[in-house]
Amino acid sequence: MKATLQTLAALTFASTLLVGCHGKDAESPEGAAEEAGEEIDEAADDAADAVEDAGDEMEDSVD
Repeated sequence: MKATLQTLAALTFASTLLVGCHGKDAESPEGAAEEAGEEIDEAADDAADAVEDAGDEMEDSVD
């Protein structure tokens, strides 16, 4: 259950970043796209870590 909540939290964080990127002022469209891409990559990494942690917890609970 905890792992599911962590995964949900990571995905919620990622979607919040995506929405936040649309409202940012940027010097250029290219700069905005690059910044958004970096934030999306970061959020994806966080989500992947949460999924990995969830898998580890599930394995531990089986043992």
